[in-house]
Amino acid sequence: MLEKMGAWFAGPRSRWVTLLVWIAIAAILTLTLPAVGDKEINNAPNLPADSPSVIADELIRTHFPNESGLPALLVWNRAGGLTEQDYAAMQALTAELAESPLEGQEAIIPLHEMPAPALKGISSEDGTTLVLPVTFETYLETDIVKENLHAIQEKIEALTGGFPFEAAIDSDSELSVRISGPAGISVDATGLFENADFVLMVATVLLVLVLLLLIYRSPILAIIPLVGVGFAYAVTSPILGWMAGEGWITVDGQAIAIMTVLLFGAGTDYCLFFITRFRQELTREGNRMSALRRSYKNATGAIAMSGFTVVLSLFALLFAQYGAVHRFAVPFSLSIFIMMIASLTLVPALLSIIGRASFYPFIPRTEEEAKARAAAKGKSYVRRDPERKLGARIGNLVVCKPWTVALVSTLLLATLASFALPVKYTYDLLSTFPEDTPSVEGFKVISEAYTPGELAPVTVVVRSEGGAPAAVAEKLSQHPLVDHVGEPEVSTTDTALTAYSVVYRMNPYNQAAMNAIPELKEAAVAALAEAGTADAASNVWIGGQTAEQHDSQQVTVRDNQLIIPIVIGLIVVLLLAYLRSITATIYLVATVLLSYAAALGLGWLILHELMGIEAIQGSIPLYAFVFLIALGEDYNIFMISSIWQKRKSMPLRQAIKEGVAETGGVITSAGLILAATFAVLATLPIQVLVQFGLITAIGVLMDTFIVRPFLVPAITTILGKRAFWPGKAEEAGVKMKEAGR
Repeated sequence: MLEKMGAWFAGPRSRWVTLLVWIAIAAILTLTLPAVGDKEINNAPNLPADSPSVIADELIRTHFPNESGLPALLVWNRAGGLTEQDYAAMQALTAELAESPLEGQEAIIPLHEMPAPALKGISSEDGTTLVLPVTFETYLETDIVKENLHAIQEKIEALTGGFPFEAAIDSDSELSVRISGPAGISVDATGLFENADFVLMVATVLLVLVLLLLIYRSPILAIIPLVGVGFAYAVTSPILGWMAGEGWITVDGQAIAIMTVLLFGAGTDYCLFFITRFRQELTREGNRMSALRRSYKNATGAIAMSGFTVVLSLFALLFAQYGAVHRFAVPFSLSIFIMMIASLTLVPALLSIIGRASFYPFIPRTEEEAKARAAAKGKSYVRRDPERKLGARIGNLVVCKPWTVALVSTLLLATLASFALPVKYTYDLLSTFPEDTPSVEGFKVISEAYTPGELAPVTVVVRSEGGAPAAVAEKLSQHPLVDHVGEPEVSTTDTALTAYSVVYRMNPYNQAAMNAIPELKEAAVAALAEAGTADAASNVWIGGQTAEQHDSQQVTVRDNQLIIPIVIGLIVVLLLAYLRSITATIYLVATVLLSYAAALGLGWLILHELMGIEAIQGSIPLYAFVFLIALGEDYNIFMISSIWQKRKSMPLRQAIKEGVAETGGVITSAGLILAATFAVLATLPIQVLVQFGLITAIGVLMDTFIVRPFLVPAITTILGKRAFWPGKAEEAGVKMKEAGR
């Protein structure tokens, strides 16, 4: 059946039809549908609508408009002290913005209506800094916010007659201005991802091309996988753009950036799996079409199984409640699905068209063809001894000393995995930005001149008939992390509601501030309960950036607890269906889980000890898990498929040895390419992608150089025929008897 399918896609006539169909589909979709990059939404909410902070923010927006909105904090600073000219520029700016508000602008402090002494009164104690908030609508599109901040920057430059946004923040003589706060952070985050998908695509293409040239030394062979990936991207991008335009999915810059890397890395792997099988068949079969059909028969199952493993694992991200993770599901799974189809249709068609010349100048030939060619050149034919290959040597080692190999490999991975136990996590968005990012520099100035918590105060809202008791503010201010509590504000629409602005004495984005959110609620609840309010816990709400991050942490933990078992379960079901062996399924999954833990441990060592990172982003474990478990099983499936096929015609130990040797080269090449493509993420100036790229690359390399060549074959050797349980090892005319037994 599979050979017939190969003829359908790569026959003498059908190969051209296959190529033309791909060209037509890619062209039609590209011309008629928008690219996915055109439909990016980088300010989509990440939290479910029933999250406490989301409910609180909606309550605040409805009843306390002065406390709501998206504030941009204009941080004016002159280390030598702000001058009269600086204050005049601030007043002129607020006058312009009050007279001609920007799109979505909700509020601004009217500095132009205040006397000079009052301006100095709201400046920092040392007179070096003044923070001017400009508040926009909460859900204003990021592009509009960006345009507004750019307009403010131009106004300030015109009013000051200089370039304060370029001046150093510690300059004594120059005025520096930075835009921080939630609006500034949002725009900076978008800016860091701006053009990231294009930059990553170019970098990844060049990297993959160079690696393919170095590994295979064939210019044509290096291009074929890139053509397959390119067509897959050309089909995937407009489909995703159309789905986003219809409102069925939401895509952001981060998802597109990672999708690009995934498509080129994993897509190239699938192409290499087929190409390698084709090259092997060409050394056994003189007719290239027969070799191609046999390649299709022998490689399709492993490639399809590998592809579906990744597709379903990534699709499981749909169960995530956290928006940034949920938004990964469709782009990632769809791109891999289309790439899998391309590797089984388009790539065989291209190989059929080009034939043996695909491998030029190192064209594979049968032994008879090689002998005839050597004789024609007057040279003696020298047959290559497969035992001399590195892969064969590793195979010999594994089958001769399986216990030693298994124990050493397991001990190494377990030791590295132990370093994952003290990993610290953070949900601090600012910590993911480079230090020279404007919003980060603005926060630094605020931290030094004011209280750090001024960057993003927490808003506590209480409901109490007859007015909130004075004890609420008192108990909130007694918390050790609170610097001060603002004056209570009674809602004009519901006098039973009172809001308090709580300012931390520390970075409101760090872990300690997040951990204090439940404690602040307990303090407010206690005050209401003491005043006689019934069901006090239901009458306290906490909003603000810190509360949102606290909820993000809770949702992320929930997602981890749900999605990780789902992914493991899906992979177990697929492996059982494909291998029909409970034993093999157990140790294949277990080895990849151990490899993942080891990658997390080694990644933490590098990030923490060498790079000085205090904590990794809380979303990293789930990201890395899904990718490493799915992609790691790819290599296990490809190698174990080779062993399963060979065990039908030879003793199991020989099948293991030859399976390791046969798949060693292609899996090593594929692993290097995949790891390198993920490592490209580390070139972006965003810590979350640096951390994700590094840990994933480490995990891929561990699967490539430890799990696949050593640990899995060693366990298979130790188990022997029990590796097939409850199925039976097929003998196919050859008695399954181990040498030496």
